[in-house]
Formats: sequence, C-alpha cells, structure tokens
Amino acid sequence: MSLLKRAKRLEPVVSMAQETEREAVIKLTKCQTQLQQAEQQLAGLEQYRGDYQKQWLERGKGGVTGDWLMNYQRFLSQLEVAIGQQRQSIKWHERNLEIAREQWQQAYARLEGLKKLVQKYRDQTQQQADRQEQKEMDEFAQRLGVKQQELAHDN
Repeated sequence: MSLLKRAKRLEPVVSMAQETEREAVIKLTKCQTQLQQAEQQLAGLEQYRGDYQKQWLERGKGGVTGDWLMNYQRFLSQLEVAIGQQRQSIKWHERNLEIAREQWQQAYARLEGLKKLVQKYRDQTQQQADRQEQKEMDEFAQRLGVKQQELAHDN
C-alpha cells in the first residue's frame, strides 16, 4: 500500500481523534467552571459567616437573651456544616478537574501522534516523488548527452 493511501486511510481516524480532543476540551472547561463556582460559593459562605459573627459581636455589646444566643449558636453550627460540605464539594470538583485534564492530555497526545504519522507518510510520499523526478531528469540528461555525443561523432 502506498504511503499516500496510508495517509488518506488515516484521515477518518484523525477526524475522530480531533472530535475526541474537542469533547475533552469542552469537558475540561466545564469542570474548571464548576470548580470556580464551587470556590465562589465557599467564599460567599465564609463571607456570610464573618458578617454574621460581626453582627453577633455588635449585638452582644448591648446584651442578648439566652434564646437569641442559642439561635445564634445553632445557626452558626449549621453554617459551619454548610461550609464543610462546600469544602468537600470543592475537593470533588478538583478530582473531576484532574481527571478531565488527564483525559484531555491523552486525547491531545493521540491526536498529535496521528497528525505526525500522517505528515510523515505525506513527507515520505513527496520524497519518493522527488527522487523519481530526479531519476527521470538524470536519465533524460544522460540520453541527451548520448545523443549529443552521437551527433558530435557524426560530424
């Protein structure tokens, strides 16, 4: 099988590898966005907790009731649980991002390898064509030289 035919036969495989790599990029981008959103949610919760604690300090200066203190502690405890859950969510998103990154790297490496192989086949095909052309030119020059010698002897 000629090298050019091999290159052409690989075109659908390269096309599929391009699609796989494109899908991996989309998945990677989605995972990055989800991680950023989870981090923003955590920052929001932590900001809210800080604001709530400041509010408690301000209110505490004037004195508080036992019920208010219990409600405050209960709410703060729930907020801490939510913050802990959000941190777990971030870890989960980080793992997903790492998996997506590895999948993209593998898809990219496969695509680049296939592209290089196709280019190698095309380059080799061109080199063969160049050698053939050079051979034909050499043969033509040799025949021309022989003809000129024959003509020179005839004169």
